[in-house]
Amino acid sequence: MAYATVNPFTAETVATFPNATDEEVRATLDTAQAAFLKWKETSFAERARVLQNAADILRRDSDRLAEILTLEMGKLLSEAKLEVELSAKIFEYYVQNAEKLLQPEKLPVLDPDEGDNTLVYEPLGILLAIEPWNFPYYQVARILAPQLSAGNVLILKHASNVPQSAAAFQNLMDEAGLMKGAFTNLYATRDQIEMIINDPRVHGVALTGSEAAGSVVAAQAGKALKKSTMELGGADAFVVLEDADMAKTIDWAVMGRHWNGGQVCVSSKRMIVVDKVYDQFMEGYRKGVAGLVAGDPMDPNTTLAPLSSQKAADDLKEQIRKAVAHGAKAEEVGAPVPNQGAFVQPTILTEMGEDNPARYWEFFGPVSMIFRAKDEEDAIRIANDSPFGLGGSVFTKDVKHGLEVAAKISTGMVFVNHPTKVEADLPFGGVRRSGYGRELLGLGLKEFVNHKLIGAVDIDAHF
Repeated sequence: MAYATVNPFTAETVATFPNATDEEVRATLDTAQAAFLKWKETSFAERARVLQNAADILRRDSDRLAEILTLEMGKLLSEAKLEVELSAKIFEYYVQNAEKLLQPEKLPVLDPDEGDNTLVYEPLGILLAIEPWNFPYYQVARILAPQLSAGNVLILKHASNVPQSAAAFQNLMDEAGLMKGAFTNLYATRDQIEMIINDPRVHGVALTGSEAAGSVVAAQAGKALKKSTMELGGADAFVVLEDADMAKTIDWAVMGRHWNGGQVCVSSKRMIVVDKVYDQFMEGYRKGVAGLVAGDPMDPNTTLAPLSSQKAADDLKEQIRKAVAHGAKAEEVGAPVPNQGAFVQPTILTEMGEDNPARYWEFFGPVSMIFRAKDEEDAIRIANDSPFGLGGSVFTKDVKHGLEVAAKISTGMVFVNHPTKVEADLPFGGVRRSGYGRELLGLGLKEFVNHKLIGAVDIDAHF
């Protein structure tokens, strides 16, 4: 596994980084364990001070940090700045709420003889975070902020194509005043991942990534009897009902599918449109997609980014080819994308029959699957006809009815009149092949803690 920064717009290899040695891995585990023994006893006030410092530094250095994201994975510079700000907000959420969320909870009792029973939340120790390239800061902040708040410490194994982003986060936490070993970026190999998981001082692993990677790591964690959380992608439904505000719906559809170059677990990958407004939606959606401007992601006029790598672009083109071979119709939209850079021409896939296996794939890029539903009931059926279950959305002028439809869609998150939102104060996670566990809020805070019962009972012994 070669860690390297390769600019996806120019194909230039900017920098390479050596893999960690086994000795470095062992030293990292030793240092992390020593840090945990201190950090778990650190006050909430001190933990909050470090996290607030991190938020402040993110905002202070937003331009520089955003440029690293754009350089490494091709994200539009404007979107990169938004990611930096979102990461800062996540740190601040736990500054403001962690102590309250981790307060001991006195349990109600059915019988006074049960005594006084309290649930307390204690940190477990070292955790391993395996994170992807599409949101190199946000994904780290999403696991690091809650786990540091809970008293755990973290080892980061980031994606091999964003090593500078990983190093930037290490530098961020060092400057914020976090004690050495409480967060360590490690350029680990796949074999070393298993070595870390099997270390008895490591108590859990959180992975965001592909189904294939999640399956391997979840199996390794299960074999080692370690807790794991998995966020493994999705094929979110974007359901359009016949009374939807069509102009707004189309705008959100274009944005919801193409932000971050379409490389988002919760982007709107499957447009499901009821028959009465299908043609109207298609006409407007084609125009909206055709209006995207592909180019240099550093250029503020660019609205469609390259994919993260040439391999990602080639793999996506091959997926399109296979979908067509199985009977789908592919329509390329808009002006030709530049020859320079890892671009894929925006593509609309229709006529995705139920016997077409591509109907159930995740297309990670500017490819839209559009389904014509007979009516609302059929739209809900199509939305739920997926191995994934991460996010989704319903578009209608009748919000009350939209909420009723959303309740029938089987995913971890559903929104009415907005593509799946990503915020510091909303939980994140899915069901089925989209993974398990939740990140953010109190749910993420308590994924890797000991829910410990302490009971005080004062009754006479009897048999």
